[in-house]
Amino acid sequence: MTDPMTAGEGRPPATAGRPPFRADHIGSLLRPKRLRDAFKQRSATAISDSEFRRVQDEAVRGVVKLQENAGLEVVTDGEFRRTSYWARFVLLTQGLTVKQAMFKFHDEHGHETDFTAPYVTGKVSRTSPITLDEYRFVASVAKATPKITMPSPSTMHFYRCNDYGDPAAYADARAFFSDLGKVYQQEIAELAKAGCRYVQLDEVALAVLCDPAARDKVRAAGQDPGALVDLYVDAINEAVKSRPPGTVIGVHMCRGNYKGKYLSEGGYDSIAEKLFQRADVNHFLLEFDTPRAGDFAPLRLMPRTKGVVLGMVSSKVPRLESLDVLRRRADEAAKYVDPSRLAISPQCGFASTIGGNPVTEDDERAKLKLCVDAARAIWG
Repeated sequence: MTDPMTAGEGRPPATAGRPPFRADHIGSLLRPKRLRDAFKQRSATAISDSEFRRVQDEAVRGVVKLQENAGLEVVTDGEFRRTSYWARFVLLTQGLTVKQAMFKFHDEHGHETDFTAPYVTGKVSRTSPITLDEYRFVASVAKATPKITMPSPSTMHFYRCNDYGDPAAYADARAFFSDLGKVYQQEIAELAKAGCRYVQLDEVALAVLCDPAARDKVRAAGQDPGALVDLYVDAINEAVKSRPPGTVIGVHMCRGNYKGKYLSEGGYDSIAEKLFQRADVNHFLLEFDTPRAGDFAPLRLMPRTKGVVLGMVSSKVPRLESLDVLRRRADEAAKYVDPSRLAISPQCGFASTIGGNPVTEDDERAKLKLCVDAARAIWG
């Protein structure tokens, strides 16, 4: 079978509007207990760095096998070297630290959970590789195509609104994103040199800005939601602008994913035109697992040069979706986007933080396989 990441000249066929894989997933996967324990032991200096690395390597080998056994043609390391989807990026980037976030996670019953967020302490710069070791190891053990995930640039700004950093560090946010963009540019260039052809940016802020209640909270903090959408789309473009030919960029839109809880709700209508048409990326991985995500109508604004991965399988609950329902919903999406430009995935990762969502590894395995089976049943 032709590798969809290498076929043709120049950049992969995703530039023609199709994601490189009909069945994809978002990146993070449930950490096995031995790995969770090792993180705690390393934090308490109860095991050495070399032993910690050995446990991580063993766990990554296992989760790569899990993905390939499910039939996936694209794999990640499960984000097994991270405590959360953005923590390692912050740890390894000069000028960033962690403080309390302004927003809270919640569930359908009104239960709330605080969380932390990046904070800018000084000029940001890339002083060491951030994801390069992750890529090199997963590439060394995988038969399928490896994907590297990174938090989007807005992650370093949005969660604390106008108090995103020390005012002495940057006069304005655009100056900050200019420096931050260089961090991404350098990281993506090194990944490409090592052979990485698929990078995914996990974008939460723009998804949260789909929520009228969140927009009100942003306004109360002295920010203009519409201006933030412009700022964050520009930040994505700055981050990926010098990517080497052959590098596919996907943007995953996430409404928050923490132990089954979420940050926001609302369809893509208020951001679709700016995001879909202006973001210089190959495809979008969009949440569509519950009515909270709205309907497919905003996809009418998707340019014909870009693909859409429909996140219709929930990573938050154990219930397995019906293949017939997935097929029907894919047909609904095809009213707005040609089916040749569609793919399917879970709506988010299974463990955006080390704690994971309230599902089992058997649930995770079944849902990944369902995405593969659904892709074959729907598109052949």
